[in-house]
Amino acid sequence: MHRLWLSLVVLLLSAPAQASQAVATFAGGCFWCVEADFDKVDGVISTTSGYMGGDPAKATYRQVSAGGTGHAEVVRIVYDPAKVSYETLLDTFWRNIDPLAQDRQFCDSGDQYRSAIFFHTEEQRRAAEATKAKVAERFNPRQVYTQVVAAGQFFPAEDYHQDYYTKNPSRYSFYRWNCGRDRRLEQLWGKPEKGPAS
Repeated sequence: MHRLWLSLVVLLLSAPAQASQAVATFAGGCFWCVEADFDKVDGVISTTSGYMGGDPAKATYRQVSAGGTGHAEVVRIVYDPAKVSYETLLDTFWRNIDPLAQDRQFCDSGDQYRSAIFFHTEEQRRAAEATKAKVAERFNPRQVYTQVVAAGQFFPAEDYHQDYYTKNPSRYSFYRWNCGRDRRLEQLWGKPEKGPAS
């Protein structure tokens, strides 16, 4: 009995700990809007606006918004896999972008506003490719331009961009409405479902 108990203790101590946090990174046009959409999802711990996918060693809003750096506006999401799956985050991502738009999202144009899934693991890559195939089937024969690419270095955006929708609610609401984001999303995906991610 003592030997069995000792074996159980050793087994428990050597078992890998369940990851309590994981990271996902998505580009869906204006990072203010992407951040606002993902903050509604239960299990998301934090969202940070920033830049990814370009060549320069440093990225600033002035550089990226001017175009030509190769970066996209992205949101880095830290989430609890025990509360929300990566597949649920992918579903939230797709339903909040226009996958048929090339190098633009809604009223913002340029490759810095392209849509992309930046995967951090092989499992994320497989899940992203699988959902992209389903989205492509849904919109066939129209082309889906959303990229699935390996995550690179993440550059956090300037402080005034973080949580912009809560710091400047009137300006944010006017921008989102004026950009036609929600009207286009309804055309593509239908009316948003009621729930934490709607």
